[in-house]
Amino acid sequence: MKFIAEIQVMPQKEILDPQGKAVLMGLKNLGIHNVTDVRVGKHIRMELEAADEETARQEVEMTCRKLLANLIVEDYTYHIYPSQT
Repeated sequence: MKFIAEIQVMPQKEILDPQGKAVLMGLKNLGIHNVTDVRVGKHIRMELEAADEETARQEVEMTCRKLLANLIVEDYTYHIYPSQT
């Protein structure tokens, strides 16, 4: 079966996010003052083949831990669903 994994990788809350701070300052420079915090992360969409959803989940988990996220400074979440194609 084909599955789609939507993965979000974000800096941990305790970690300084310089990109987020730069975006926040840019918003203030544009006159947008109601935004109080910005965190910048990564969104990854991955299509994979697996025998079932549990196998797909194990593959995505391993991919996140070993490649996509730096577990020292980042957290990740993901959702897996069957591909429509």
